[in-house]
Amino acid sequence: MINCFIVGAGGFIGSVCRYLIGMIPLKEQFSFPIKTLIINVLGAFIIGIIAASAIKMNSPNPRFILFFKVGICGGFTTFSSFALETGDLINDGKVNIAFIYVLCSVVIGLIAVFAGEEIIRRL
Repeated sequence: MINCFIVGAGGFIGSVCRYLIGMIPLKEQFSFPIKTLIINVLGAFIIGIIAASAIKMNSPNPRFILFFKVGICGGFTTFSSFALETGDLINDGKVNIAFIYVLCSVVIGLIAVFAGEEIIRRL
């Protein structure tokens, strides 16, 4: 039961951070969902750091990992928003923008994970 509270506390933090980033007044040109892209890339970078840190530590606390990976990163990143925004772009006839958004999200997200892991490996 304690693990549920740990994940919930991390999820609260991640969700509030996602909400606050969503409140940043950015003018999204070409209907490109830049804030969701930033959130997902940042979340990928953070989870890369956490995963590499867990490997680098001799015996990481599993609750620490739950709090950050499942809680904070799970609450922060938002695949459902990504999917909805992609669908909306397609429905609005902006297939090219939708394709670019999906490609950027996946490629830059993977690069962010690897970058986070590499930073921890070099420490």
